[in-house]
Amino acid sequence: MFDIGFLELLICGVIALLVLGPERLPTAARAAGRWIGGARRMVSQFTSELDRQLKAEELREELRKAGDVGLEDVQGTVRDALEEAKRYEHMIQPPKDGGGSRPAPATRRVASPTQDSASSAASEPSSPATPPEPTSEPEGSEPPGSTAGSSENRS
Repeated sequence: MFDIGFLELLICGVIALLVLGPERLPTAARAAGRWIGGARRMVSQFTSELDRQLKAEELREELRKAGDVGLEDVQGTVRDALEEAKRYEHMIQPPKDGGGSRPAPATRRVASPTQDSASSAASEPSSPATPPEPTSEPEGSEPPGSTAGSSENRS
């Protein structure tokens, strides 16, 4: 930065020795060294902060450029996906006129203990396609003619 050679430093040292004297020269040299060190640290912090700001600005500019291009690409992709979804919309939603309603999915019936014997008899090879008929009696009630509830009828 400053073009100071060895000869210039030697001349400054001799002048300082003559002006300050041998007693005060070491303390003055320490103070001058501290000032110069502080100035160097300040200059290095300033330049490093300036470099960081320049790099941050360059990154922001690159992100702006990349963001603009990326945003247009994303918008185009979303538009294409929506158009394709509209083409297949009829497969997902029922028709608006209400005609041709879809049947409900089949449900599995739970057999009661009295139906177990009837369903095992009904599942013979002669009638495999006919499902067992549900009973209209509530669960836990005995069908007429069973022996469990006949003790009440005898008395």
